[in-house]
Amino acid sequence: MPEHQANGVTLHYDVHGDESAPAILLIAGYTMQMTRWSEAMVDGLVSAGYRVIRYDNRDAGLSTQLDEAGLPNIQDVVQALPSGNAAEKVPYTLDDMADDAAALLDALDATPAIVLGASMGGMIAQLLALRHPEKVRALIPVMTTSGDPALPRATPEAQEALTKRPADMSKASVVASSLESRRVIGSELPYRSSDEEIMERSGADFDRAFRPMGSVRQYAAIVAQPRWHERLAEISVPTLVLHGAIDPLIPAACGEDIAARVPGARFTSIPHWGHDFPSAITPVLLEHVTGFCGELRRT
Repeated sequence: MPEHQANGVTLHYDVHGDESAPAILLIAGYTMQMTRWSEAMVDGLVSAGYRVIRYDNRDAGLSTQLDEAGLPNIQDVVQALPSGNAAEKVPYTLDDMADDAAALLDALDATPAIVLGASMGGMIAQLLALRHPEKVRALIPVMTTSGDPALPRATPEAQEALTKRPADMSKASVVASSLESRRVIGSELPYRSSDEEIMERSGADFDRAFRPMGSVRQYAAIVAQPRWHERLAEISVPTLVLHGAIDPLIPAACGEDIAARVPGARFTSIPHWGHDFPSAITPVLLEHVTGFCGELRRT
């Protein structure tokens, strides 16, 4: 697998499609590996005429794991928020992760790119558009938030599912924990994944790269990130916001807020979709994404 070194980390990535085609960068969410962007999703975008770039964020998948940075104390991070010093308590913030994405786009000569990010990846995508506007052709934040602390929070059950640790670090316990989490934050029928599908994908994640310490640093990066919602009016590229109507982890109102703040942005709520990527939602996402991107190509 190819890799690129930038900002003190090595990013593992892959590229699919014609090198001369418009680029779409897929940014994964919290603890997600790039392989969670399914082959069906990638193939659908390639078939529609795009060059698709996936990569592992720092502290996830096969990219650099920053163990030498230690583990931040989340309570200390939270206590530092009112003073504005939280970023000093963590090894990196989402700003740094946005800079990683920018460096990868430069290395692949893929700017300006259509940037599609999910959950934490959607936060990184917004910050990429704010910090490096010349590198972004269009923005597609998915199941994510504007960062406004006044927005609705996750349900208590969803928050517990996000942060609960498995009984131990064995593959069986990690897969069981993932299944329990998806039952809380996942989609309803007709999109809901079967238990077998969830367990298979979680097991594949474990086999590829199990990074429990990295997940703590990623979570700290989200908590410590200076808020950016009041800057979203600076984004001038076409923007499509996609969100699950029943998302209990990042409620749909958070996606609506992004669309309200970014000039000209559209918001689409998808019924029965939670905070996951079941295989059955892929055709729906492809329809929305390729339709939006197709409009860009005609302008």
